[in-house]
Amino acid sequence: EVTFDHFQILRAIGKGSFGKVCIVQKRDTEKMYAMKYMNKQQCIERDEVRNVFRELEILQEIEHVFLVNLWYSFQDEEDMFMVVDLLLGGDLRYHLQQNVQFTEDAVRLYLCEMTLALDYLQNQHIIHRDVKPDNILLDEQGHAHLTDFNIATIIKDGERATALAGTKPYMAPEIFQSFVSGGTGYAFEVDWWSLGVTVFEVLRSWRPYDIHASNSVESLMQLFSTVSVQYNPAWPKDLVALMRKLLTVNPEHRFSSLSLMQTSPYLAHVNWDAVYEKKMDAGFVPNKGRLHCDPTFELEEMILESRPLHKKKKRLAKNRSRDNSKDSHTQGGCTGKPVDCTKFVDKNKWPGAQRSHVGGLSLSVCGDGWFNLLHNDCSLCNRCLASPSSRVQSV
Repeated sequence: EVTFDHFQILRAIGKGSFGKVCIVQKRDTEKMYAMKYMNKQQCIERDEVRNVFRELEILQEIEHVFLVNLWYSFQDEEDMFMVVDLLLGGDLRYHLQQNVQFTEDAVRLYLCEMTLALDYLQNQHIIHRDVKPDNILLDEQGHAHLTDFNIATIIKDGERATALAGTKPYMAPEIFQSFVSGGTGYAFEVDWWSLGVTVFEVLRSWRPYDIHASNSVESLMQLFSTVSVQYNPAWPKDLVALMRKLLTVNPEHRFSSLSLMQTSPYLAHVNWDAVYEKKMDAGFVPNKGRLHCDPTFELEEMILESRPLHKKKKRLAKNRSRDNSKDSHTQGGCTGKPVDCTKFVDKNKWPGAQRSHVGGLSLSVCGDGWFNLLHNDCSLCNRCLASPSSRVQSV
């Protein structure tokens, strides 16, 4: 069973609203990974438990050459961990901030690779809902990989999503329309709009619409109905035609599948098998002599973080010793019947091996706001001092 102790922490490389990311090395194989970790207490306080479980559920069921794939997941008293592919080329947002001028050929390859990724997700009934430069990572050879499924959702059998989810400048018009007036909701087409916005931005260094987080939903609806996208006159006509198909306000007329993308004259000469096998030379190859991330992440972890990851083992050992001392002086325990605490599912994924699947991802929340993952490896929930039937609620 893989645990935190099986990895050596090397350095912090990123953070987001749902957690932090560091580079780790597995001690027995010496293989390098990226480890995403989320503090359990903060997940509860920010009402992010559902998203964390949904992301885990999705990652354990998917694997693709142009996705950031999951290898292991586990937990301890403080955090939940997801160990995924390590991509050292940085994300497209970082390179835009470094004023990299991407060539048209480089961006065309990103477009093709993300087309294959989105087509795969669509076949798995998954809407990513947050396609943007920040979530497209490059490997050392310059190939693109889609990451960050924490607001992704699964729809099946003609279902439609309705939640207002995403990053505003990249969200499709029908997401806002669904929020304002209800209607029929939205589906996989929203990811292809986001891909269009991303491709436009990577080519021009600004987005097709001037949208910010502060814009109201109502103002955005008016924007989409009145403002036309201004394309670069130097772009080839076939590229502009394809961008118009991705940035079509009406999702029924939008290109939103591999088969439709392959009809574009701009991609007529693409060898899609070579793209999938990563045999196409990337137009931009990140410098292998440097780490492509903000160095302040490591400084914050070392200096400002109150519970740094590299001191976790000693900290947890001290806490366990203190708790054992308290238990030895406490009479009684959890009243009522034992409460079963579901363990965070571990997953070992080795090349050539049959992939494991997740069992039920049922989740229970105690009345005081603690959920069962906080009680790792326990069969008695000592926080549930009243009858479990009155203290535990399912979500």
